[in-house]
Amino acid sequence: MRAIKKARKLIENDPSSQTATALSRLILALETGGDFSFAPLYELSMNEFDLAVEVIKDWRLDRYYEGKAKAIDVALQASEIK
Repeated sequence: MRAIKKARKLIENDPSSQTATALSRLILALETGGDFSFAPLYELSMNEFDLAVEVIKDWRLDRYYEGKAKAIDVALQASEIK
């Protein structure tokens, strides 16, 4: 399963969790070109941090991948919960 899809599922399952919040912010920053603080990523477990790094790699390689649209939508929804 691709990292972007894993991140989307993680955000969907618990959008208010620390991991979902960090991944949501990362995805939105990648999509908009906005600023992003890496500090929240350092607070994640090593597996979650690795997932965030894989999301960045996938994003760079697959700028037009349709799964991004789903991840962006879920990230926006999660960011509105707070």
